[in-house]
Amino acid sequence: MFRPMFGSRQPAGGPAAPTPNAERLLAPDLARGLMLLLIALAHSRMLHAGGLSMATPSGGGPLDVAVQWLLTSVVDGRAAPLFGLLFGYGLVQMTRRRSGPGGDSAQARRLIRRRGAWMIVFGVAHVVLLYSGDVIGAYGVFALMFAGAVSWSDRRLWTIAALTLVLGAAASAALQVVAGADTPLPVGPTLVDSAMLRASALPVVPIAGLAVMPSFLIGVWAGRMRVLEQPDRYRPLLRGVVLIGFPVAVLGAQPVALQAVGVWTPDTPEVGVVASAVFGATGVAGGLAFAAAIALVAVHINDRRGRVTNALVACGRRSMTFYIAQSPVWLVATEPSLLDLGGGLGAAAAAGVAVATWVVTVVIADVLRRTGRRGPAETLLRHLTYRPGPGHPRPALP
Repeated sequence: MFRPMFGSRQPAGGPAAPTPNAERLLAPDLARGLMLLLIALAHSRMLHAGGLSMATPSGGGPLDVAVQWLLTSVVDGRAAPLFGLLFGYGLVQMTRRRSGPGGDSAQARRLIRRRGAWMIVFGVAHVVLLYSGDVIGAYGVFALMFAGAVSWSDRRLWTIAALTLVLGAAASAALQVVAGADTPLPVGPTLVDSAMLRASALPVVPIAGLAVMPSFLIGVWAGRMRVLEQPDRYRPLLRGVVLIGFPVAVLGAQPVALQAVGVWTPDTPEVGVVASAVFGATGVAGGLAFAAAIALVAVHINDRRGRVTNALVACGRRSMTFYIAQSPVWLVATEPSLLDLGGGLGAAAAAGVAVATWVVTVVIADVLRRTGRRGPAETLLRHLTYRPGPGHPRPALP
């Protein structure tokens, strides 16, 4: 049985409340802060000629070619699985707080589903107003459908993870085939036209989310094993994931990365589909490797946190806010009625915009940390998720 593995610091029967900052782990928050850099770099492809197709060269000089190869090999399709793993891990932590001795596991599942439902609302609003490639809504769907996954057997978890790995790879390949090399960005002559185009893409979001489903389930397993709470105990496992995961992710990306830099072209469409499927499947290994590497770094840092680490952690604790905060940059940059830079920059310049955007969000996050303020998105989601039912007082947020 799984439930005895949970421990609870919250009195049984009390109102649900978010995790206090003092109880938060370094590794997940540090990983979320760095993950936002990877996501910004992945989104930067909207600004160069490669666009929505992973395998389309962006052109430019040697630096642009090198940057596109590097990002396709290490970032594209590798950042989202890291996000998925951390989300799954976080759901276990939420459940643990409510399912300890004398706790209420049914309430924990209701809490997860309520959070998931509101995440879908956030995701839809994000897509319509700002950015078509949202992941918040997809993770909300996962929370609704798999709130009980935290109590599955290991065998069931790994079986479903393997099945969704195959389905996710197929979905990734299908989406790349549909996107093709000439699919334009979802932008129109006006902001309203662009919003309508993004809204039309909403049915595709859960399908795209299949690619990170395996890492989400592996994150549930890792949370149950307390891998990030006890990294010293799992140091050999974490090192093994780093040493195996990164090579698998990089090598698995090469059939697409070599197309992206114009070195190789598939002989037949079928070969191109297989290349995209391999790219999608091995992205999970990259996400796991990133998580393991950051966990090992967190062990080394321990309590010796400097200003940079504190700023990254502050950004990670407000990851939803600053994930969404990146989107206005892409909106302003790509809209024909605004800067209209979509496809107009080299890969290196586009990556520079991504890094600058991320740095600004980290600085703002650190200011919020110093002033004791939560991120607006987290504050709203917590209010909606943890609001008490009838007869329960509202918990004080730390």
